Formats: sequence, structure tokens, C-alpha cells
Amino acid sequence: MAVATLWAQPSAPGPEDRLALGVPSAIREWVARLTSDVRAHGLKGRVRTQCLLGTEVEVIQLGDRWAEVACPTQETSGWVPIDQLVNPAEDDTKGTEHLVSATATAIRDEPGGDVAIPGVTMGTRLRVVGPGYRGWVPVALPGPQQPGWVPQRDLSPEPVGAAEGEPPATGMATAGLDAVKLAQQLLEIPYLHGGISAYGIDAPGLVWIVYRRLGIETPRFNERLVETGEAIDFDDVLPGDLLFLEHGGDPRMPAIVAERTQADLPEVIFSSPVYGKVVIESLKDSELGQITACRRLPSRASA
Repeated sequence: MAVATLWAQPSAPGPEDRLALGVPSAIREWVARLTSDVRAHGLKGRVRTQCLLGTEVEVIQLGDRWAEVACPTQETSGWVPIDQLVNPAEDDTKGTEHLVSATATAIRDEPGGDVAIPGVTMGTRLRVVGPGYRGWVPVALPGPQQPGWVPQRDLSPEPVGAAEGEPPATGMATAGLDAVKLAQQLLEIPYLHGGISAYGIDAPGLVWIVYRRLGIETPRFNERLVETGEAIDFDDVLPGDLLFLEHGGDPRMPAIVAERTQADLPEVIFSSPVYGKVVIESLKDSELGQITACRRLPSRASA
């Protein structure tokens, strides 16, 4: 599964959600068929989050064709079709961790061959398990499957800590600028309540996936995200910092600071339920009263 949706209960999906329940799941087609209102509001109370390919979950209980699972990395739980789960292989720690750096890619059965898993999205962890071949590298697949193949250009090594002797401020500045570049890569992606993929993403999901690409794990949901890192004054925000705004009925919607404008008010990037997509816009003086918090996330040097 490139992307599995965690539902609040087995009865939560409706007929319009059939595409999200298959193997593989057709997430792009599913999102494209949903109206903006359903993506922003109609999934509330039904969808909790999503998990990317290779995410380890703990089975809590099994039902009729459904399993309730806990996702420790996101500190939540939900229900998925049993067919979307697979037992890990015994040698599932071999290889070198990489992250998908392309907005999306596909895993194929051989270099340039047929698609085995479509829609593998940015931030997915894949283990390269052998030498490359003509621009393709073999990656481990969950369960007892043979390795698949991915274009090498679509992967980047798992980020590591800052170089020894590098000042923490330098590490934070670099991470902040990198976060902005990654967020810009996701502009125009549809807003999707509970989404964390390049086919649909919510506001904390954008922060989660961008910083995951930088090797920085952040809380998945606003309640904890607003308490992460260091509280800073609005006048001190830098690219990559987070502003929390009152927006679309959410008093703590996170936005990634992009840069200061000529008016010295920052541009911010966020996934908006009002606009229905990931956008970048300049804050206005009239919106300053809607800022509820400013936070600086830890860089890799201090994470």
C-alpha cells in the first residue's frame, strides 16, 4: 500500500470511498472524485489520518474484514481493511534507509518494468537493498515480496545530524530554508482532512511530511504540534518557523513561514480548508490578531 487511510470505525467509509479501500488504494482517484466540501468537512469524524508504505502498526483487534491498528509514530489509531496489512519479513532491517524526495513515484517489478505499487508519495521511507542498475535501485517491499525498483533520482538518503562543529543556529537556518523549498513543492496539492500524501494533505499533515523529509519528527496533530519546539515572538520568526492561525474554524492551524515581504509581514505556506489546497500568501495587518502561537521546531542538530 502506498497510502492507507485510518478510519474512525469500519462503518465510516461510504460508497464514494471505495477507491481508498482497495489493494492498491487509488488515493489520487479517490481524492479527485471528492468535492472540496467533503475533503474539508465531510471526512471529519470519519478519517483520523493516513499511513505511508512501510509504516509499522500494531494490531489491536480484528473484525470482519477490518483491523483496528495503532500507529505509534503518529500517536493515534484507526481501522483499515485487513487486506491493506502485511506481516513484516524477518530481514526487514537490511539495506540503507532512503526517503522519497519526488512528490510521488512508483515502485516497479524490474527496472523500467510494470508498476507494482503506484502512488508512492514524498516522505515514504524505503530501504535500498542492493546496487543500482541504469538509474534504478532495488528497494525492499513490506512482507515476503521480492524487491521492487525505483528511479534513483526519486530518492534521497535519510537525513543525518548536522556536521560536527556546525553552530546550532546554522543548522536551524538550513533546515528552515529546506522546509520552505519542500513546502513549495507541495503547492496546489488538494486539502484533505486526515491526509498526509501528495494527493491530499491537511494543515498539520503538511508540517509533518515536510519535516519528516528533513529527518525531524513532529507531532501529527495540532494539539501537540502547537507545544513542540520553542515559543518565539512574532517579530523573530524566520523561514521554516510555524505560525498558528485562526483559519477555517480552527484556532490552531499551522502554517510554515516562507519569507518576509517588503511590508515586513511574512509569507506563509499552509494547507487551507477554505481555499481547498496548499497555498502561499502574505499575511495582512488585519490578520495579525488571528495568530495564536509562533514556534521554532528543533533542527536535526538538536532533535
